[in-house]
Amino acid sequence: MFLRSIFQFFLLLFLPLISSFAPRVLTPSRPYGRKNVLKASVNGEVDTSPDLSNVGVVLLAGGTGSRMKASMPKQFLPLNGSPILTYSLNLFLKTLNPSTVVLVLNEEYHSDWSSWLTSYPSTLLFASPGHERQGSVLNGLKALRSHSPQCEYVAVHDSARPLVTVEEVNNVVKDAKEYGAATLGVKCKATIKESEDGRFVERTIQRSRLWEIHTPQVISIPTLLRGFDKVEKEGLEVTDDASVVEHLGEKVKLTEGEYTNLKITTPEDLEVAASILRERGE
Repeated sequence: MFLRSIFQFFLLLFLPLISSFAPRVLTPSRPYGRKNVLKASVNGEVDTSPDLSNVGVVLLAGGTGSRMKASMPKQFLPLNGSPILTYSLNLFLKTLNPSTVVLVLNEEYHSDWSSWLTSYPSTLLFASPGHERQGSVLNGLKALRSHSPQCEYVAVHDSARPLVTVEEVNNVVKDAKEYGAATLGVKCKATIKESEDGRFVERTIQRSRLWEIHTPQVISIPTLLRGFDKVEKEGLEVTDDASVVEHLGEKVKLTEGEYTNLKITTPEDLEVAASILRERGE
């Protein structure tokens, strides 16, 4: 009994001193707000993917693919057993889930792809192609604005590029939201020479300044509409959507993509694309 009393006495005497050396657990001075919370993926990694709720997609599939020399437009040709077009539809509708996807497609093929409309009635809609790419994009953009007026950005993608990745799309959307317009691209690896007559070299262009441009190209919708208005009024020639923004004198951010995001143009391209898919295990 006496020993217990002695122990309790020393415990009370030295307890404050012992507590001062114990590790402290810090608690936040206030609850974490939404700005302090990072999205996390299933595997525990931070999810840095952009918000696509205000982004619509115009998927161009109205081309004829004359250089492919096939019995059908190239976007319908089989690639590893599935039509080329399905790769882009799967990416945007099943994986990325933007606000709206407008499929620009000749009316004669609408019935062939109507099952997709049934599966995604609130997300997918059709639009008819124009005489040129510019007209097709504008038709798709009009359909997008009518269906989803809340969209602030449009991602224009060529269905003949079936190998674009989720990471590439996310990166170009992020850049567009920061700079107003962005396009995927890769640095040119080949030496490029310019010729006036197609017979003799006029000059060699500095390779370090050249980029091969891919899609998607993501642009603020008001900016693209202003660009289309200028192009139409002044009769300007454009080859892609980034060119429309360039004619406004505004900058387009280059988002470095992958060389595997190739455009299917020739039969040889199909073989290369199939090989890439096999390497990916798809």
